[in-house]
Amino acid sequence: MTPETLRYAALMLAAGIGIPVLAALNAQLGARIGSPSAAAMILFVVAFLAATLTTAVMGGFSALPSAPAQPKHLFLAGLCVAFYVISITTVAPKFGVGNAVFFVLIGQMVAAGLIDHFGLFGARVKPMTWPRGAGIALMMAGVALIQLSSRPAP
Repeated sequence: MTPETLRYAALMLAAGIGIPVLAALNAQLGARIGSPSAAAMILFVVAFLAATLTTAVMGGFSALPSAPAQPKHLFLAGLCVAFYVISITTVAPKFGVGNAVFFVLIGQMVAAGLIDHFGLFGARVKPMTWPRGAGIALMMAGVALIQLSSRPAP
């Protein structure tokens, strides 16, 4: 593995760790203030400030004028983020952070497999092979086992 590959893997591992942390923290904030949507809004304000600071430090403000000329469907990513944050903030306190994130992971694996296989949204094509499909199926089986093991005993 190249050093670049290791850096990318470490960065994505950290991002993956952040997803259940985000879910747990924002779910608690939503429960404590009595509004999952308000908690999501607070999260987005903090995220906006962090992204603004990062853009300032990395010198990315010069790219902003080209944004309006981009295909409008690319901006739907913001709706995907909002849907995720609001849904995880609403569901996690009732369903459990682990349960919620496990189903998010299944959705991510299925969507990533389809995006890669068909090269959707300009992604590099990586065909669905039987090992990749088996991996997704094993992950689904793992979630089923976790769900079964978390049921109270009769």
